[in-house]
Amino acid sequence: MLFKIYFQERLNEVPIRENTKSLFVEGDSEKDVRKKLADRGYNIEFVQEVKGVYLQYEKQDEDFNVLEI
Repeated sequence: MLFKIYFQERLNEVPIRENTKSLFVEGDSEKDVRKKLADRGYNIEFVQEVKGVYLQYEKQDEDFNVLEI
């Protein structure tokens, strides 16, 4: 499954919409994805599974890429 992760780059950073970044990671579950990203020091706000029409929409973005972990 493919997940979109919304995050801040530092754990102590207050979530502000304008500073929120996102990335895509493949994993078996939300828990699996959070475990894969645990060592990066991200303040993860939200993890969302991406599939179907939403995935097709995201793939149209020129910056779309899946992080290989």
